[in-house]
Amino acid sequence: MDWSHGAGRVETSAAIIDRLTYNATIIESETDSYRLACTRAQQTGVTG
Repeated sequence: MDWSHGAGRVETSAAIIDRLTYNATIIESETDSYRLACTRAQQTGVTG
């Protein structure tokens, strides 16, 4: 996803992300992303 396309400018996009994540708690599970695995499987044509 190109964040700069929707907001118009890279700086604006960075500011929006900064505001959304301010005071957020980041939880790292150190596991593989289900969504990333599904996307990669779709791109390579693997089903299941």
